[in-house]
Amino acid sequence: MFQEFRTFVMRGNVIDLAVGVIIGAAFTGIVTSLVKDVLTPPIGLLLGGIDFANLFITLKGGHGFPTLKAATEAGAVTLNYGLFINAVLSFLIVAFVLFLLLHQINKLKTPAKDSPPAQTPEDIQLLREIRDALKARP
Repeated sequence: MFQEFRTFVMRGNVIDLAVGVIIGAAFTGIVTSLVKDVLTPPIGLLLGGIDFANLFITLKGGHGFPTLKAATEAGAVTLNYGLFINAVLSFLIVAFVLFLLLHQINKLKTPAKDSPPAQTPEDIQLLREIRDALKARP
């Protein structure tokens, strides 16, 4: 059983998957920072100084909290739609980057369509001429 497990783990696909998961986890941190620290502040500034992280609705436990942190410290039940907006932005960025990456990989895999066709080898060309000559005979 150990030998089968070792064979399974050492296959290329499993190792590639593990590397992908590790890189994906690191990439998630970068995207989260990009959304939280780079993208949402200018968008919030354009919308009148809104901080997306502090967009919430208090469902129970009082009203008028200035920040989400103050509401959670007071024990209020909140609907955090600003954090959801941040998560959606993160998802869209990751999806777009993956689209660009896969698009480039697919370009590398498929041959260029405007390249001239490969030259037919001389022996094949001669055989075709012989075939055509034989077909033309009565």
